[in-house]
Amino acid sequence: MSVNRPCPGPDLEEYWRYDRLIDSCAPVSPLRTAVIHPCDRDSLSGAIQAAQAHLLEPLLIGPVARIQSAAENAGLDLSPFKIIPAEHSHHAAEIGVAMALSGEADALMKGSLHTDEIMGQVVKKNGGLRTERRISHVFLMDIPDFCRPLLITDAAINIAPTLATKVDICQNAIDLAISMGISNPKVAILSAVETVNPEMQSTLDAAALSKMAERGQIVGGIIDGPLAYDNAVSVEAAKTKGIKSLVAGHADILVAPDLESGNMLAKQLTWQAHADGAGIVLGAKVPIILTSRSDNTRTRLASVAVAARVVDARRKGLLKKGHS
Repeated sequence: MSVNRPCPGPDLEEYWRYDRLIDSCAPVSPLRTAVIHPCDRDSLSGAIQAAQAHLLEPLLIGPVARIQSAAENAGLDLSPFKIIPAEHSHHAAEIGVAMALSGEADALMKGSLHTDEIMGQVVKKNGGLRTERRISHVFLMDIPDFCRPLLITDAAINIAPTLATKVDICQNAIDLAISMGISNPKVAILSAVETVNPEMQSTLDAAALSKMAERGQIVGGIIDGPLAYDNAVSVEAAKTKGIKSLVAGHADILVAPDLESGNMLAKQLTWQAHADGAGIVLGAKVPIILTSRSDNTRTRLASVAVAARVVDARRKGLLKKGHS
C-alpha cells in the first residue's frame, strides 16, 4: 500500500534534516557543555567533532590520564579544550551536574559511562537538576523516504510510565517540536488499536491525554489517541479506517505506551528504514545529550544541534510552560 505523506509547509523548509539542522545552528552560540567522563575514543571524538562544528564548547570532565589516553588513541588534539579533573565516572557526573546547576554549563553530554549513572545525579532531590516535570527522552528521527520530522518518545528513560508521567512526556516532546520550528505540533498517542478498550491501559491513557490537552493541562500542541502507527503517519490508512482527526495521518510526535515499544519502534526505523535518531533528555534544568556507541558522526552532531535549539528557544521565551 502506498502511503500518503504530507510534507512540511514552506516555513519549516526541511531544516530539521540533520545536515540542514547542524548548519542552522551556526548563528547560535556554542553550548557550554559538560561532557561527562569522555574516556573512550567514540565519546571523546563526538564531543570534539561537535566543537569543531562550532556547536559546543566542551568542558571535559573525568580522569585526566584516561581522557588524554583516549585522545592519543583517536589522534585528537585537546590543547584548545578545558579538562576538569575527576576521580572516576561518578565523580565526573557530580561535577557536571554541579556546573549545570551553577550556570557554568548549558547542557550535559554523556561520555563513556552508563546512562543510569549520570541520570542518578540529575534526579537527586538535593543538588540535582529536577524541575516540576518528569524527565523523558525524545528521538528526532530523520527518515530518508519520509518528508517530515518525526519525534518518538519515550524510548530511553521511563520504563512503564503512568498517566501522570505521560503528561510530562507529551509536554516535553511538544516543547522540543516547538524548539525545532514546528508550531502547534500534532501528537499521536500510540496503541495497537484506534478505539478505547477498557482492557488495554494504553487506550485509556490515550483518551485521558487527549481530553487533558483539550482542557489546557497539556499546552502547545494537538493531541489525539489512541491511534495505531499506520493511521498516525498515513492519511490513506486513516481514511481507510474512517478516522476523523486533526492528528491522524499528520502526526509530528509519536508517544509510545512504554519504553519497550518506543525503543523497538525507534530501532526498527533505524535499521529497517535507514533512519537516524538524534536523542536528548528533557525535563531537567538543562538538556542532556545521550549518544550511543552505534551513532554515526552526523547523528552525534544532530543531537548536539537539537540541544542547542532547545536552549535557544528557552532564552527567547518560546516555550509556554515550565522547563523543557
